[in-house]
Amino acid sequence: MSGCRSRLLLNIATTFISCYRHINLMTRSRSSSSSGSSFRHAREGMGSATPSTISRTLVSESTPLLPLKDPVYERYTVSEIKDEIWGTLSHAAPIFGSQILEYSLILASVISIGHISTDALAASALGSMTAGVTGLSIITGFACALDSLLLHAWTGGNPQHVGLWTQRMIVLLSMISMPIVLLWLNAESILLKLKQEPKVAHMAGLYLQYFVLSLPGQCVSVVARRFYQAQGRSHIPTIIIAFVATVNALLSWLLVWGPEPFRLGFIGAPIASSISFDLMALVYIVHAYFINPPEAWHPINHLCLQDLGKLFRLGLSSTGQIASEWWCWEIVALAASQLGPIPLAAQSVLLTSANVTFMAPFSVSLATSIRVGNALGSGQARKAKLAAETAIGMSVFIAMLISATYMSFRKNWGYMFNNDPQVVSLVAYVLPFLALSQLCDCGTTIMDGVLRARGKLAFGAIVNILSYYVFGIPVGISLAFWAKFGLAGLWMGLSAAMFCSAVVSIAAVWVTDWDREVVKTRARLGESNDNSGATTAV
Repeated sequence: MSGCRSRLLLNIATTFISCYRHINLMTRSRSSSSSGSSFRHAREGMGSATPSTISRTLVSESTPLLPLKDPVYERYTVSEIKDEIWGTLSHAAPIFGSQILEYSLILASVISIGHISTDALAASALGSMTAGVTGLSIITGFACALDSLLLHAWTGGNPQHVGLWTQRMIVLLSMISMPIVLLWLNAESILLKLKQEPKVAHMAGLYLQYFVLSLPGQCVSVVARRFYQAQGRSHIPTIIIAFVATVNALLSWLLVWGPEPFRLGFIGAPIASSISFDLMALVYIVHAYFINPPEAWHPINHLCLQDLGKLFRLGLSSTGQIASEWWCWEIVALAASQLGPIPLAAQSVLLTSANVTFMAPFSVSLATSIRVGNALGSGQARKAKLAAETAIGMSVFIAMLISATYMSFRKNWGYMFNNDPQVVSLVAYVLPFLALSQLCDCGTTIMDGVLRARGKLAFGAIVNILSYYVFGIPVGISLAFWAKFGLAGLWMGLSAAMFCSAVVSIAAVWVTDWDREVVKTRARLGESNDNSGATTAV
C-alpha cells in the first residue's frame, strides 16, 4: 500500500512539474515573439520538440528534488586540497625564511650588546621596544595595505599598477617617517618623563639616534618585499635578506667587538643594523630596475603622487589591524615590569618565544593573502574559497604543532635564555598560557591575511581593538594585580583576547559570499583603473 501511495505521489508531482514547464515554455515563446504570432510560435516551439527534448523536461525517480548547488560551493576533491596546501606552503616557505633572516638583523644586535653589560642590554631592549611601538609597527601596518592592491593589480591585467602603487606607498611612508625621526631623536627626554632609569634612558636614546638611519631602508624594504610577493617571486626577498643577514652579522661583530680601529662598542650595534637595512633597500631597487622582469615596473613620474589620500585611508585601517596587536604586547611588557625583575625577565623569554613562533602563521597569512587575492583578481570565486578554507585547516595544524612544542619542553624552555632557576620556574608555570594563546593567535593571524585580500582592513582593526583593548588587557591587568595571579594573569587576559579575535575572524571568513567578493574586487579594480588610467599612456 505504501508503495502504491509513493508511486501515486510521484506521478502527481511529475504531471505538475511537466505542466509547469510547458506553461513556462509557452510564456517565454510569447514574450519573445510579436503579439500577432505569439500562439503560432508557441505551438511551433512545442511541435518541433523531439522525444529526447521532451524527456528532458519530464522528471523521473532519479531527478533531484533540489536544484543543483552553485559550483562555488561544491565539495573539493582531495587532489584540489593537496594542491592548495602545497601552493600555500610554496609561497609561505620563502616568506618564513625571509622573516627569520630579517629578524636576525635585530637579534644579532641584541646578542652583541647583551655581552657588554646588563645596562646595555636593557637599553637596547628599551630602544627596540620604543622603535617598534612608535615607528616600525606603523610602517609595517601601512605597507600591509598593499597586500590587496598589488595582488588585484597583478591578476587584473594591469601589472604596471603593481609598480605604481609600490612607488606611491614609498612616497607616503617617506612623509610618515618625518615625525618618527623627530620622535626618535628626542627619545631620551620622553623616556625620562616615563620614569625610566636615567642611565638606561640615555643609552636607549643614543641607540635610537643611530638606529634612525635605518628608517629609509626599512620603508623601502617592507614595501619591496610585497612588490615581489604579489608577482609570485617570494624567493627574491629571501635571497636578498640572506645576503644582507650575513653582512649584518659580520658588521655587528666588527663594530661592537672587532679590532680597535673599527670597534665602537654599544653604538656599533645600531649602526650595523642601519647599514644593513639601507644596503637591503639598495639591493631591492637595483634588482627591481635592472634584473626583475619589466612588466611590473612603472616609470617614475607625477602619477606616484596621486591617490595618496586613498592609500593613507587604507593604511590607517591596516595599521589599526597590525599595530593594535603589536602595541598590546608592549603594554603587557610594561605591566610585567611593575611585577618585579624576575617576572620581567620571564616575560622577555615568553615574548621572544612568541615572536619567533609567530613568524610561522604570519608567513602562511601572507601566502594566503596572495592566493586569495590572486583568485579574486582573476574572478575565480571557488578557488578563493578553497584557499581561505584550506588556510583555516592549516591554522589549526600549525597552532597545535607550536603548542605541542611548548608543552613538550615546558620545564626546560627557560634555560635557552637564562640560567636563573626562579626565572626558569616562572617560565615553565606560564608557558601553558602561552601555548593556549598560540592556539588562538594562529587562527587570527592567518584569517587576517584573508581579510586583507578581501580589502577588509577596517574590520580586522576593529576586531583586534575590541578584543585586546576593551576586553583582553583590562582582564589581564585585573587578574595580575587585583586577583594576584601575577604574570600568569596577564597571559590569561591575552589568551582570552586572542580567543575572541579568532572566533570572530574565522566566522567572518567562513560565511563569506565569494561570488559577491569577486564582483566587489572587479569594482575596486575598475576604480583603480579609472584613477590611474593615464598609466598606459605614459
